[in-house]
Amino acid sequence: MPELPEVEAMARALRLLVEGETILRCRVIHPIVVHRSSRQSRKQAAARFENNLRGMRIRGVERRGKYLVIALERGAVVLHFRFDGQLMWFDSKETSGHIDVALEMRGGMLGFADPRHLGRVQWVAAPEEVPGIRVLGVDALSKGFTVAYFARLLAASRKPLKIFLLDQRKIAGIGNIYSSEALWRARIDPRRRAHRLNTVEVRRLHKAIVDVLQRALECCLNPAPNFRDPKWWFQGLERILRVYGREGKSCRRCSKPVRRIEQGGRSTYFCAHCQR
Repeated sequence: MPELPEVEAMARALRLLVEGETILRCRVIHPIVVHRSSRQSRKQAAARFENNLRGMRIRGVERRGKYLVIALERGAVVLHFRFDGQLMWFDSKETSGHIDVALEMRGGMLGFADPRHLGRVQWVAAPEEVPGIRVLGVDALSKGFTVAYFARLLAASRKPLKIFLLDQRKIAGIGNIYSSEALWRARIDPRRRAHRLNTVEVRRLHKAIVDVLQRALECCLNPAPNFRDPKWWFQGLERILRVYGREGKSCRRCSKPVRRIEQGGRSTYFCAHCQR
């Protein structure tokens, strides 16, 4: 699932393509992607989505946590990629491959594709109408994410640290990969309770989170997302990962085997020897 670095990189790349463009036509090929209300059928949801976007000028593109927001003259399109959602760009009005939603503009066609249809694309009058956005906590790369604020959040929670870091209501943008990476870098066991960290550990974990996300963002921007390539995905991320996905392999710090456990239904990777 794309986390803060990946979505931020996509927002910056997409901004260059679509900002100032007008949506001439919108086509919903698979209505399940835009359907979010039990009060209307998928067909009705698709028609409403198409009508709300037609003729709208794109004012900008931004990221909210792990959501991508395309701001329009009226309302906004909010995208959540889940596990397999992907953006594609076609220089002509012709598309190829699996596409769920297509936005036609003078400069080309923007497509959203998710073969498993787990991702979502929706039009809202304001981004805060999306429940997940409305409850987002402080963004992990914002100025508001200070050591002092982080310390207050930790002190108020008795959750295991890994579960705490995944809670978007506390800190927005951190997912399964970078929470494991930050805890490894900070040398802190993911099973420890959030409120039990001391001052030194709080500072160390805060720095680790920011450093891991910034490094991942740099990787995601070099090279920048290439929406024109249907096979594109972020290159080189595997080279910067120190613990995620390395079960049984040697810890890059102490050479002991990396462990994998489940926390909240998600895999956590850590070194039981050097993460205390």
